[in-house]
Amino acid sequence: MIFNPEIYRRRSIRLPGYDYTRAGAYFITVCASGKECLFGAVENGQMRLNDAGRIADQCWHDIPLHFHHAILDEWVVMPNHVHGIVVLDHCRRDTACRVPTTMATAEQFGRPVAGSISTIVRSFKSAVTHHLNKLHGAVGEKIWQRNFYEHIIRNETELHGIREYIQNNPAKWELDELHVAV
Repeated sequence: MIFNPEIYRRRSIRLPGYDYTRAGAYFITVCASGKECLFGAVENGQMRLNDAGRIADQCWHDIPLHFHHAILDEWVVMPNHVHGIVVLDHCRRDTACRVPTTMATAEQFGRPVAGSISTIVRSFKSAVTHHLNKLHGAVGEKIWQRNFYEHIIRNETELHGIREYIQNNPAKWELDELHVAV
């Protein structure tokens, strides 16, 4: 069978025409493959990270080391997903002002756009996968679901509500749509 991209094209869940390298705040959710609880457990409303959860937490924490225009806001590693707010700021106080000199193009499979939200999330997922495979002595173990959820945060009220949601996520774990009874 010959591959026909018109038939087998994956539909993007990103906002059409939006430049995901653009300065702003983004709410990200990345889910474990099969909603498997890989990263720990919620006990008495508190998230208790296991080794895999600590690796995911550290890799999230390290995002600004690799993407200098990315600032982390609230985040939480849950048993089977990670929620976080990433703020893209091309003029951070601790770095020279970096304004993109070329127009960003749309993300396409195999054509990442440097510094975009998709590239940041791809790098995070790759780092966690690399470290977990090394920890387990495995090669190619699938850690993440394909893709990720993102929401462009449009104002301070929305930002405050999402921060509150992230902070309260462990306490409300049993009500979470990603909750899987073990």
